[in-house]
Amino acid sequence: MKHKNCQSCAMPLKRDPKKGGTNADGSSSTVYCSYCYENGHFVHPDITMTEMKQLVKSKMKEMGFPGFLAGFFTKGIPKLERWKNQ
Repeated sequence: MKHKNCQSCAMPLKRDPKKGGTNADGSSSTVYCSYCYENGHFVHPDITMTEMKQLVKSKMKEMGFPGFLAGFFTKGIPKLERWKNQ
């Protein structure tokens, strides 16, 4: 299944400079972005969903997004594939 957004951080995959993370076999991931997933493994394997929300919020603020908008865009993170069972 191809996703529009990374199923770890919610970033639109079309905005990923590498066009997605990489699977263990070197193929492109259609599920996770390159910031979250490399060579078949999560870049931050021990990060919690709450920590991911904070990381995404801070990155968005660095990029110039207002805080309320960054908060709005991180609301959906708990529903993503990586976090569904937590």
